[in-house]
Amino acid sequence: MQIDDTDRRILRQMQAAPGLATAELAARAGVTAATCWRRIERLRAGGVLRGEAAVIDWRKLGWEVEVSLRFTLDKTNPRAFDEFLAAARLVPEVTEIQTFLGRTDVRLHVIARDMAHYQEVYRARILALPHVVDSDALMLVSTIKDDGALPL
Repeated sequence: MQIDDTDRRILRQMQAAPGLATAELAARAGVTAATCWRRIERLRAGGVLRGEAAVIDWRKLGWEVEVSLRFTLDKTNPRAFDEFLAAARLVPEVTEIQTFLGRTDVRLHVIARDMAHYQEVYRARILALPHVVDSDALMLVSTIKDDGALPL
């Protein structure tokens, strides 16, 4: 899908202030409300805008531990990836799953209330995941930049 400068202005404003009403978004992007609404609908239909979501600070809800777990899977088993991913999806504390090419096959982002909870999740659920050959854990110490905005 092709986007032009008007689309980019609208998207920039949506990123800067996601909760804006269409009229305010239009004013900030320099277009009429009707044009803004049509453009947003076209961007949704074209798959550029995939949805809207609440961004929740899970730390404020008592989740203090964040760990990135990297796994190498048994590549001799043709079902290894599918079975691992299916099992990982069932772990509620896994908030993100990514697959890679290279030494690491899969990365899981895991959150926990505290270290005791993380140990419980790790021992009962993570160690039970199928087809793991090797794993590595990276515990988050601090986040320096967390900006999902695109340079439009």
